[in-house]
Amino acid sequence: MISSLDAAIFNLNDSTSQLHDTVTLSCIPTAVFYFLPRAIVQFNKNYPNIKVRIYEQGIETCMNSVRKGEVDFGINMNFITYPDIDFIPLVNEPFVLACRQDHPLACRKLVEWRELVSQTLIGVRKSSGNRQLIEKCLADKPWRLDWFYEVRHLSTSLGLVEAGLGVSALPCLAMPHSGNSTVVSVPLVEPVIRRTLGMIRVKNRPLSAAAERLASLLLLMWTDEAGALWRNVVDATHNT
Repeated sequence: MISSLDAAIFNLNDSTSQLHDTVTLSCIPTAVFYFLPRAIVQFNKNYPNIKVRIYEQGIETCMNSVRKGEVDFGINMNFITYPDIDFIPLVNEPFVLACRQDHPLACRKLVEWRELVSQTLIGVRKSSGNRQLIEKCLADKPWRLDWFYEVRHLSTSLGLVEAGLGVSALPCLAMPHSGNSTVVSVPLVEPVIRRTLGMIRVKNRPLSAAAERLASLLLLMWTDEAGALWRNVVDATHNT
């Protein structure tokens, strides 16, 4: 029995499979790591003559690249909005605590944000969308988080966590999803902070045939896989 996702992908592979073109997209780094590789493998099978250019950019640069027409579309957070941009939500993911398996908090089912006050915290720089979102959501609290280490990329913070230098608060998508990692995730609550990732494109600006097909494939694969991803993360956390 062919799955609904497989059937939808099959329908995308129509007479344009011989199309020669280039698709350019901007994408925040965490989305590049998890979702794009499998989607592009499938896209290449359907359209082997279409080249794909990926710009890994921060949220502001990604937005500017889309608005200026430097890329066909982007994958971004909904942290910055403009009236000329359409945002199509794909994933609404929670922030989790990232810590080593041997850390005292690793065995917990839940950790409250205020408990991180006493921890050595590793975070991304203040200008990042993730950091701004966290601080906005915690602005009314009587306590403040003290970020001891600041880095530019989430992947770097994971490396420091793995080295035992501290703990970090990361969006679920940024966590390692292999069973071999020494870093585990624990849901963060009080409050639950979530970020929404989605596709951004300029309103009333049509995409090329090639870009439209990649965008459609990404929409199909993200919405199909996103729910399973978060269920797997929650299951893995509770089984730790």
